[in-house]
Amino acid sequence: MTPEAESSTMLQQRLESAMRDGMRARDEQRTQTLRMAMAAAQNQRIARGRDLTDEEVVDVISKEVKQRRESIAMYHAAGRDDRAAAEEAEAAILAEFLPEQLTPPEIEQMAQAAIAEVGASTPADMGRVMGRLSPHTKGRADGRAVSEVVRRLLAGK
Repeated sequence: MTPEAESSTMLQQRLESAMRDGMRARDEQRTQTLRMAMAAAQNQRIARGRDLTDEEVVDVISKEVKQRRESIAMYHAAGRDDRAAAEEAEAAILAEFLPEQLTPPEIEQMAQAAIAEVGASTPADMGRVMGRLSPHTKGRADGRAVSEVVRRLLAGK
């Protein structure tokens, strides 16, 4: 295995190890949640025809967390608080494998810097700002939250 391939599977190995630990501890929810995340990563690996990098595994986990958050909102709206709590627990398990999340003040500071870099002054410049900002927030902040901050800052100028 090349050094590049070894480092690219580090997060995948952490997932597998955590799943085995969950199995040993007989933590059914943790085991199932991690098994689903690993299956999603495996599906991506098959689709791409190669091993995934840690960044790509983070993307897969981020999508899984986003799905859980969307489900939480739907379950709360339907009055199914028991299912919403289960989804929240799954999202928390998956979030352990994501990079440290940005705080709202950090997002705002990064957005202001991106606006200054591209010289944006109106909401019409939002695409350019997001293009500059997205690579820096990917996997570390919800895209919707970032776009809301940028939209608010551009509307306030």
